[in-house]
Amino acid sequence: MRLSVDNVDLEVAAGATVLDAVRAAGAVVPTLCYDERLTPQGSCRVCLISVRGRAMPACTTPAADGMEIHTDDDTARRSARLALELLVSQLPARALDIPAERSELVRACQHFGLTATRFDGATRNAGVDHSHPYVKLDRDLCIACNRCVRMCAEVQGTFALSLAGRGFDTVVVAGTGGPWVSSPCVACGGCVDTCPSGALSEPGLADPRPIDRTTTTTCGYCGVGCTLRVHVRDGAVAAITPGHDGPVNSGHACVKGRFAHAFTRSRERLTTPLIRDGGRDSPLRPASWQEALTVAATRLAAIRDHHGPEAIGMISSARATNEENYLAQKFARTVLGTNNIDNCSRLCHAPSAVGLAAAFGYAGGTNAVDDLDDTDCILIAGANPTEAHPVIGARIKQLVLRGARLIVIDPRRIDLAEMADVHVQARPGSNVAMFNGIARVLLDEGYADQDFLRTRASGLAELTTLLADYPPDHAARLAGITSETLVAAARLYGKARRPAVIYGLGITEHAHGTDGVRTLANLAILKGAVGTPGCCGILSMRGQNNVQGASDMGALPDMLPGYQHVTDAGVRARFNRAWQAEVPVRPGLRILDMFASAIAGRVRAMYVIGEDIAQTDPDSGNVRRALAACDLVINHDLFLSTTAEHADVVFPAVPFLEKDGTFVSFDRRIQRVRRALDPPGQARSDFDILHLLARAMGADLGCPTPADAMAECATLTPTFAGISHARLDRDGPLHWPCRSPDQPGEGRLYLDSFATPDGRAALAARPYLPPGEQPDTTFPYLLITGRRLVHYNSGSMSRRTPNRQLRPHEVLDLHPDDAARLGLADGDLVDVASRRAAVTFPVHLTDTVAPGQLFTAFNFPDTPTNALTSDASDSETGCPEYKITAVSLSPAGLATSSNLTAQG
Repeated sequence: MRLSVDNVDLEVAAGATVLDAVRAAGAVVPTLCYDERLTPQGSCRVCLISVRGRAMPACTTPAADGMEIHTDDDTARRSARLALELLVSQLPARALDIPAERSELVRACQHFGLTATRFDGATRNAGVDHSHPYVKLDRDLCIACNRCVRMCAEVQGTFALSLAGRGFDTVVVAGTGGPWVSSPCVACGGCVDTCPSGALSEPGLADPRPIDRTTTTTCGYCGVGCTLRVHVRDGAVAAITPGHDGPVNSGHACVKGRFAHAFTRSRERLTTPLIRDGGRDSPLRPASWQEALTVAATRLAAIRDHHGPEAIGMISSARATNEENYLAQKFARTVLGTNNIDNCSRLCHAPSAVGLAAAFGYAGGTNAVDDLDDTDCILIAGANPTEAHPVIGARIKQLVLRGARLIVIDPRRIDLAEMADVHVQARPGSNVAMFNGIARVLLDEGYADQDFLRTRASGLAELTTLLADYPPDHAARLAGITSETLVAAARLYGKARRPAVIYGLGITEHAHGTDGVRTLANLAILKGAVGTPGCCGILSMRGQNNVQGASDMGALPDMLPGYQHVTDAGVRARFNRAWQAEVPVRPGLRILDMFASAIAGRVRAMYVIGEDIAQTDPDSGNVRRALAACDLVINHDLFLSTTAEHADVVFPAVPFLEKDGTFVSFDRRIQRVRRALDPPGQARSDFDILHLLARAMGADLGCPTPADAMAECATLTPTFAGISHARLDRDGPLHWPCRSPDQPGEGRLYLDSFATPDGRAALAARPYLPPGEQPDTTFPYLLITGRRLVHYNSGSMSRRTPNRQLRPHEVLDLHPDDAARLGLADGDLVDVASRRAAVTFPVHLTDTVAPGQLFTAFNFPDTPTNALTSDASDSETGCPEYKITAVSLSPAGLATSSNLTAQG
């Protein structure tokens, strides 16, 4: 459409509003009730403009071809100014004392030259609500614009806020109007971010002092990859706000990324290296960098030279940047001379890497998250996005509210199950049987895309033969559900034109996790929902911020960067030439194999970067035994973690806010990480520590900066050949594969061909096999572990923030029927015993878990959940079976001396 704004001609897209046109023309019209993330409301009347002599609200008036818009019309301007003046007359004088950059109301007053009001109206004295650690309400500043309410409903999907009162007394309330902290608010910060008047604020921005600098970076909590703006004052984080131009989060965030930054200034931060003088029985003491590096280098070299390179195991970090993971695997292979390098994706999404690569070709999700916007049906399997990946959870809610159908497959009644058309509450460990049953229905009832299967897929005959053994009633019986539920889910998915599959650790963290990924991928292949125009594909939700990138960068025992096999002589030769060193031929040890080899005396040193393996890895008693058996343990961390307490040398590291590099989000999106803070004391990045240690061992790793490391990786890895820091800074995030500097990344994969040997998507005929651990009469309950909203992984960062006020300790979710049988009330202590250990928890009674099943997380070291978890693992990848642990329950004694009791 062509139109004019203040006599300037321009063209706008169909569907644009007058406000869109005004802003496109560079003109300024203030708004108070408008937010580009929300449905326009047009209630404040501050954005009045003139069209053919009529005053109209710019935010709700559709632009039209030939329209002549005037922002400087006297009548419209006077009317808008009057509306604003009447509004200001109801507010206390401090409303205009807020710095203009933090108040749209103040900026609107400046626009109209409004410094005082002619009206002498009544004012409120409704007081404040500062009960919440992050969301602060000043009721007297509320202008009832409804933006916070709409943000909570339209973007977050929580519906926790409303406007209460009438007329002049109207004000926002959370929940039923009680203290904010007791409401259903999930502290995403959306209400604070959108509030135009300062009625809703947060501690760092309520301080009127100016911000010194702002840095745009990528969140270092989960794997969603939200764009954040870090506002720094006096060398510390004053506030973090979501980037409105963020390609994944679009101006949204969660309680962790938005608010949980106080850990950076915790007094418990490690600020100097630590070493021991007299073995493990002696205390860790502060040391200089030179002394600590000398100890680590001398002892590592001695073990390498005396026992061989295979006597050293190295665990890299999903919290570290791509460049740090690249350097870590290069250090292992060229300085230590071993392929014994792994990362925590082994414990969560190794089945995704192997399963997706076998089915489609690449070890990552098939589509960009943006493609979800086109779906008409979402199948969520073994994922709880509203808690583990809240921004994606909110996006799914938006899609469902707009009409998309929803299938949730989860043993718990998670938040999204309340919105689901079908909730398949399958028995843990039955994924393969259930997916086979759904596949059988898709084929039997004609929902499969036969053209796609004939021209672009393989393995249909073998799958059809296997599925003869999985009629819906039998598959449902194995899954512990009704056949009607299974068939309803299959039909809903089958009828969809553009179905999307989203899955998480409830699929992968099983003894047959790779089979679960393959049989779930079958459903997308049968529907032709991968590699076709308009498809929405299959996405795996990654837990930590750089789980995808750590593996992409080659921190794996059998893969070099870009998933190039170490057994491929041609690949090794290319790396050998570039690195001027010999890459070992034989694949190295996986994480759990490193532990077993340490206990057996074959691995003598463990080098652990940024992971608290003694708290987060399964059967943590076994992990501690492995660490104790080693002659040398080296650890990088922010705090003195449980693992660091077992180390001989501890290097003080830095978090994402204090380093430079890149992360890869769950949808293969490579994004920049930029340093916003200076590290405390002598803390250094993992990148710098690796360089220093290599130098102390007489080696030069090259690539002196993170940008150089990415550039070197790009020259050796075809899928990253077009990636560089300079390009990311110039063009923004890019998806891999990105094969050259002049090509865009591929958000939607396989449109021409799958990256499998035959170019076809590979269906997998995988039979159902029972879990690695089963309940029995001694251990009759089934424990499921997972994530909570306000804490992250081991909790080392989130526990050192006010998030701890929102969840001060871990609990065990228990069904009321089970509690009644045991004589337990909410909050009572219960001893949970597995075949490995016993841990004491307070119980939380909830019917979100099924009878006979329990749920908890692993965020608190004083309730060491992973002392309980199973040592069973996926035979193909070594991924542990976190999701199934057989346990017994008994009321705790009054004199429980410890939260952890070893068994046997």
